[in-house]
Amino acid sequence: MTHRILILGGTTEARQLAGQLAARADCAVTLSLAGRTESPVAQGVPVRTGGFGGADGLAAYLRETRIDLLIDATHPYAAQISANAAQAARLAGVPVLALRRPGWEPVEGDRWTQVDTVGDAVHALGPAPRRVFLALGRQEVAAFEAAPQHHYLIRSVDPVEPRLKVPEASYLLARGPFPEAEERALLEEHRIEIVVSKNSGGEATYGKIAAARALGIEVVMVRRPALPDVASAETVEALAAIVNQFGADHFL
Repeated sequence: MTHRILILGGTTEARQLAGQLAARADCAVTLSLAGRTESPVAQGVPVRTGGFGGADGLAAYLRETRIDLLIDATHPYAAQISANAAQAARLAGVPVLALRRPGWEPVEGDRWTQVDTVGDAVHALGPAPRRVFLALGRQEVAAFEAAPQHHYLIRSVDPVEPRLKVPEASYLLARGPFPEAEERALLEEHRIEIVVSKNSGGEATYGKIAAARALGIEVVMVRRPALPDVASAETVEALAAIVNQFGADHFL
C-alpha cells in the first residue's frame, strides 16, 4: 500500500525529509512551497507551489488528493501556515506531524536583547543612528522604514522590492549556509554595530550569532511565535523514525 504524504516545506529540513521518505517504496511524497522564494533550490520530489486558501482550502486539498499524512516542516516563523495545517488536519481527519528545529539559546558572551515582534526590534535599535545588519528576510524589513536614522545592511535570498525608503541602505543577495568566519568578515567590513535576527535555529545561519559574540556586537533577537500543539520532532532523522513507525492502521 502506498501512503500519500504532503510536506509543507520551504526549509532545508523539509527537502531532506522529502528525499528520505521518497526513497521508501511505500510512500508517495509531494512537497508544497509557498512560493515566496523566486528561485528555490531543486527539491527532488514533486512540488506544489502556492497557497491553499487557508485552513479550509488545505483541508479540501487533503481530501481531494487523499493525503494520508500531513507534515508541517515550514519555517519556525510561519505561524499562520502552521495554524492552518493543524486546523486543516482536524477538519480532514488526517494525522499531522511537525518538524521543529530547536531555537538558539544565548551563551556566555552573547549580548542579546530579546523582543516579541519585528516592530519591537525597530524600537530596540534606539533613537541614535547605528549601523544595523538586518538578517530577517525581505518580508519583514519594511518595518524599519519607521527608523530611517540608521544605516542598514540588508541580506536576502531574493531582491527587496521596493527598496526601503530610508537614506542609507545597502543590499546583499546571498543564500546560506553562512560560516562564522565569513560572517565575522562581513560584520567588520560594514562596521556593523548591531544585528537584528530571528531565532531560526539550526547551523546554517548561526554564523552571524557566533560572529557577533566574538566581536562583542549586540543582537536584537526576535522570539519565535506560538505554534500549534501537535506531535513533533526536532530533526529530520527523528521525524523519519516516527513515520517509519506508522503502520497501515495509523494512516487510516
